[in-house]
Amino acid sequence: MRRWLLAMLLVAQPALSGDLPRPDHIVIVIEENKSFSQIIGNKDAPYINELAKSGALFTQSHGITHPSQPNYLALFSGSTRGISSNTCPLDLSGDNLASQLLAKGLSFVSYSESMPEQGYEGCIYGAYMRKHNPVANWKELAAYNQPFSAFPTDYSKLPTVALVMPDQRNDMHDGSIARGDAWLKKNIEGYARWAMTHNSLLIVTFDEDNGSEGNRIATIFVGQMVKQGQYKQRVDHYGVLRMVEELYGLPLLNESAKVQAIKGIWTK
Repeated sequence: MRRWLLAMLLVAQPALSGDLPRPDHIVIVIEENKSFSQIIGNKDAPYINELAKSGALFTQSHGITHPSQPNYLALFSGSTRGISSNTCPLDLSGDNLASQLLAKGLSFVSYSESMPEQGYEGCIYGAYMRKHNPVANWKELAAYNQPFSAFPTDYSKLPTVALVMPDQRNDMHDGSIARGDAWLKKNIEGYARWAMTHNSLLIVTFDEDNGSEGNRIATIFVGQMVKQGQYKQRVDHYGVLRMVEELYGLPLLNESAKVQAIKGIWTK
């Protein structure tokens, strides 16, 4: 009897992968140091607000901690790796989003604006900051650590998952909100429009807030499979990582296994 009941429960439980879309491409753009209220509704950020209205806006999205670097590590590896500062360089090991994708025969590239060359190991180059580029901390990922100049104009040639980090002039860290918004429109709008008709997904998020709003940040999903609207579910960088892992049937890394799955935003 107990075996029969267990079998029935397992049959009744839908397979998670069957409930989710499988985007051909995901591009995740990470901005810097602005709270939710500094961005959403701000006339200096017309393009981000346009994205928010055309996709899924999470009104209770949060960074993990302060300062910047551990948030990038959280999103990339499901853990802050015990890092609580912007110290550089780091030499890290262990599984991460890139290694997961590659092990499954999928692809990954990180694109950092103003980084001078593929696999660059320096901490600072002009407005490029390695603290905002988590992939640089895994030496075996050098081939997947590329400058933004390598971001393809033929979006069908994008990897399965791409990280995009504008430099400090254009990610709202040193430059204005208006400048960061204009950079997004110039460099990402083409992909955002393409994603709406090519089974692909754009995620725009921030590493952390400016210390004024309990680390509440703007996180926006735009794509063909996204149901337009505002969503009150609490999400963070671990939750975004978990979502990507679930979309591609990857193992859940570290803290991403402990957070609630993102639900209710898919048209499928």
